[in-house]
Amino acid sequence: MSFNTLSDLRKQRGNFDNLMKEVEKISNPQSFKKQDEREWKPTVDKVGNGYAVIRFLPAPQGEDMPWVRMWNHGFQGPTGKWYIENSLTTLNKQDPASELNSELWNSGVEANKDIARKQKRRLNYWANIQVIEDKSNPDTVGNVYYYKFGKKIFDKIKDVMQPQFEDENPVNPFDFWEGANFKLKIRQVEGYRNYDKSEFDKASPIDSSDEKIEELWAKQHSLQEKVGPGEFKTYEELKAKLDLVLSGGPKVATAEQISQVTNDAADDHFMETVKSVQAAPEPSTNNDDEDETLSYFKSLAED
Repeated sequence: MSFNTLSDLRKQRGNFDNLMKEVEKISNPQSFKKQDEREWKPTVDKVGNGYAVIRFLPAPQGEDMPWVRMWNHGFQGPTGKWYIENSLTTLNKQDPASELNSELWNSGVEANKDIARKQKRRLNYWANIQVIEDKSNPDTVGNVYYYKFGKKIFDKIKDVMQPQFEDENPVNPFDFWEGANFKLKIRQVEGYRNYDKSEFDKASPIDSSDEKIEELWAKQHSLQEKVGPGEFKTYEELKAKLDLVLSGGPKVATAEQISQVTNDAADDHFMETVKSVQAAPEPSTNNDDEDETLSYFKSLAED
């Protein structure tokens, strides 16, 4: 609200709701971040536990795969700024952060390797799901959403598709007729979300009516949209952001300079082989599923 006279200003002196809203945005930026209404996220209680039942859906109409992969980076540089960006290696292109990590890893200096581990790539998957049960958000039940998940849940998908024991039959969890509901069980373990107890139910049709199944299929969202050009900055833009985060200016810090500020690098993320960079691969870890932490860091990142 703007004021044209001192009298108007005086009348509103006791009304500072707008100011409080702005204070809340600063104090709790994530709560004011606009979320994609097409994305479903599980809800947890005060101690970090949560439960829901979802059904993974097949490839959307006109697409080949029921999931897409997305690599990203999330780390704090010596300047205190955060680098939170999708990686061009998702598209099999060269990415400046991965190139730097390969340089650090190839230096042979253990301190440099530690930095590379802390600012390595992180892997997520996107798929379509139908919410079967969600007592915390009953309005979502029956609807189709995007769902982002990490390596731990993807490993459970692989386990039912490729069972290890003779008494287990392979299941395609993305199948409308012979797939299976997924019971998502979330616990808080050592400060992180843990999905170890999550499991697939017995195979069953998602619905008895092919007509309803076809309607459900038509409601699915494009997965290719999630890895489309609009989700990535150009190499030059990423390089400029990386330079700003690491050195505060247009010239990026060298591996030797970075190794002297190891304690300033923060956060831990996923990594596998960087196939698009002709250098040694970045190291890999088994840590997983820290979406909420990464989202909060992103809200703190300043351009």
